[in-house]
Amino acid sequence: MHLVTANGANIPALGFGVYRVPGADTLRILPKALQTGFRHVDTAQIYGNEIEVGEAIQASGIARDDIFLTTKVWVDKYRHDDLIASVDESLKKLKTDHVDLLLLHWPKSDVSLSERIGALNEVQKAGKVRHIGVSNFSIALMEEAARLSETPIVTNQVEYHPYLDQSKLIAAARKAGISITAYYAMADGKVLNDPVLREIASAHGKSIAQVVLRWIVQQDGLITLSKTVTESRLAENFAIFDFELSDEDNQRIAALARPDGRIVNPPDLAPEMWDS
Repeated sequence: MHLVTANGANIPALGFGVYRVPGADTLRILPKALQTGFRHVDTAQIYGNEIEVGEAIQASGIARDDIFLTTKVWVDKYRHDDLIASVDESLKKLKTDHVDLLLLHWPKSDVSLSERIGALNEVQKAGKVRHIGVSNFSIALMEEAARLSETPIVTNQVEYHPYLDQSKLIAAARKAGISITAYYAMADGKVLNDPVLREIASAHGKSIAQVVLRWIVQQDGLITLSKTVTESRLAENFAIFDFELSDEDNQRIAALARPDGRIVNPPDLAPEMWDS
């Protein structure tokens, strides 16, 4: 598995996400994903499936230490004491004594960023969390989080796909040694009918999904999350390291970005201003 190194963390570049995956499906598909070769699992408190993720990891036969496990603190748990308690609850549900990465799920909150970052540092120092990061943060917020934190911020998990230009954020993250973890790589399924992507996929003998995942992980310092509840697609989604996109391919994919490309933008959670 290709690893991305960011501020001391070694993160598998291809993750398996369980957003909107019901508990029963998580129990069924996640052990098979791990047996296929995935070693990076991404969940969150708000997904409601941490219990099933913990059970699935135990059922997989893969050692816990071989898995990079990420979860996220939801916005209603941002007060210092609430965040500490929520991490303990997550660890109990996940049946582990630590997570490899803990993220603040969204930036907007009445709780100061310094209080949130301070609590993240506290759980990291306590050994409950190996690394910390943020999710859906703008450049300004990401840089502020990095300034406030004694422990390095290792990733900013954000929406990223061919229709959304994140070049400014990616450049700022690289400068700070922070990785970018891409979610919604398939643009909620929209990429699967794109004629440009279909042409590139055909030329490589790959699927559109494989091309998009490869396009992301081929960029320096980028990680992507894949997701499926269909067993037959696990091997396909994992098989993205046996081919390489050309510079022309990459340029054609990047050119698909458009001003209205952002899909996820909840006004009560998102930054006041995005960078693209």
